Amino acid sequence: MYKGLFAIVIALLISTQGYSQKTAIMNENNGNAKTYPKTFSHIGITVPDLDEAVKFYTEVMGFYVIMEPTEVIEENETAIGQMCIDVFGEGWGTFRIAHLSTGDKIGFELFEFKESKELKPTFEPFRTGLFHFSVQDPDVEGLVKKIVAAGGKQRMPIREYYPGEKPFRMCYVEDPFGTVFEIYSHSYELHYSPGAYK
Repeated sequence: MYKGLFAIVIALLISTQGYSQKTAIMNENNGNAKTYPKTFSHIGITVPDLDEAVKFYTEVMGFYVIMEPTEVIEENETAIGQMCIDVFGEGWGTFRIAHLSTGDKIGFELFEFKESKELKPTFEPFRTGLFHFSVQDPDVEGLVKKIVAAGGKQRMPIREYYPGEKPFRMCYVEDPFGTVFEIYSHSYELHYSPGAYK
């Protein structure tokens, strides 16, 4: 009994201390909490064929399905319907969506609209805005081969960042639907940390 009470008292003291530290930080910043690095939640990709895209990103990339392909209908009766009208405007009727996740729990959201069949992506790296995302796999060579075998493209030779010094490799590829992305052999932080692997 006393052990349980002791544990509760300790927990309360720790939480109070955390609150006091947070309050002190906010006071130092004139009542505003210090800006902290945000975490990445998910990315949304439009594809021409949702079922084929789910197959590619699960079988080739190893992502797992959170929500199977589902049809969303334009309507004002549900929260999802209202949100989609807010985002896409009116007149889209229906679209299909699936939710996947990467190995490190980053969401990968796939959309298929009626217009998706005809509107192919173009690679425009010089245009302002997002032009690629990146995945990490120590077997860059093996993953590139699987992507090409599944109908994707290898857009460049596999390159080393520090030839003969560090084992960091990269390659730009394209999925079978025209979306360009990059493969890194190691984490982003390691690739750009001067002291890594020294």
